[in-house]
Amino acid sequence: MTVRDALAKAQEAELDLVEVAPTSVPPVCRIIDYGKYKYEQQKKARGQHHRASDIKGMRFSPKIGEHDFQVKARHVLEFLQEGNKVRASVWFRGREMAYPKAGEKLLSRLAEIVGDVGMVERPPLLEGRNMIMILTPKKG
Repeated sequence: MTVRDALAKAQEAELDLVEVAPTSVPPVCRIIDYGKYKYEQQKKARGQHHRASDIKGMRFSPKIGEHDFQVKARHVLEFLQEGNKVRASVWFRGREMAYPKAGEKLLSRLAEIVGDVGMVERPPLLEGRNMIMILTPKKG
């Protein structure tokens, strides 16, 4: 339809003729209330709270008690359910450094517990006195 006809229809309906896709051939236009359209766009922009997914941290000790481990594992589970990444670390002190397998075992147990909502992004890796594993929430 010609521009003149489209403008006539828009004026007849007491609405605005808005060019939606100017790069297409022929350009695409719509007959809408432009003020209402702008308001809806602002409302959508306000409603979107984009934030980078936080990396939450949880520190364990190789000698952690069973109950303490369960409580911390529950917190990690909650973090993953909220959509956050989790950086689980085991920190070694003194002679504990001689037993890195204990930390690996602890982190693999944690990964097993949160396996239904999270997955291991980076397997346990010893960095200085800390063994670090990163967990991410599963999509879907």
